[in-house]
Amino acid sequence: MLDFLSDNPVAGFIVACEIGLWVLLGAGLTLRYLLRWRLASTLTLAAIPLLDVLLVGAVAVDLHRGAEAGGTHTLAGIYLGFSVAFGPALVRWADVRFAHRFAGGPPPVKPPKHGPERLAALWREWFRVVNAATIASVVLIGLVLLVADPAQDEVLLAGLGRPWVVVGLWLLFGPVWELPSSRQDSEEKASARSSS
Repeated sequence: MLDFLSDNPVAGFIVACEIGLWVLLGAGLTLRYLLRWRLASTLTLAAIPLLDVLLVGAVAVDLHRGAEAGGTHTLAGIYLGFSVAFGPALVRWADVRFAHRFAGGPPPVKPPKHGPERLAALWREWFRVVNAATIASVVLIGLVLLVADPAQDEVLLAGLGRPWVVVGLWLLFGPVWELPSSRQDSEEKASARSSS
């Protein structure tokens, strides 16, 4: 594993960014709820997107130096897209749980398991995936236009389809999969209201 990371500095940077995300998240929530340093907490949590900027910078530098474009370069763009799209929701998720556990906050609201509320939550999640794929595509196209040389372009452009495959699968196995169950729940509720 260490050989792979040393041979692929971008992969090592992705791993470092993922570790950095959790370290900054934990530190920010600890500062907020255990030490009650609200400003320091806010600044620490605000630093999380800087990891994404550093990742894109590392990819751009690596490509500019003439590195052979590969899957790790496209993965960095995809990682960035999903990090930006899902990051705020992840911070909110962790914040609620940390506040409940360490600061007497209210318990986390459990997501709905059925019905229209569940379907609405799945649609919101799917739109985050669309946002992630869009950001990843913009980053990869930006790398092609601004940094990569023609030999690197093909690999980066080939990576454009991957996040959109995820979008399609997420749609199919998320909101579309839930549609029949949601309709059945709505019909049962309407039937119950009309019979009472």
